[in-house]
Amino acid sequence: MYKVINRFIDKEDNDTLYEAGEVYPKGNYKPSKKRIELLLKEHPSYNCKFIEKVKEEKKPSDKG
Repeated sequence: MYKVINRFIDKEDNDTLYEAGEVYPKGNYKPSKKRIELLLKEHPSYNCKFIEKVKEEKKPSDKG
């Protein structure tokens, strides 16, 4: 799972607007591995990253 850290419009997702704090991707859109890697790295023109990987916390089991 990824979290948006800087607002952007995803041209590969029908010009979908992503605001900081939202989950990436939205809906049924499945970005390519290359697209995710591009958004994770600092963009040379904008000098920022657009998404970051979110560590999913393991939920404690109900077994006790």
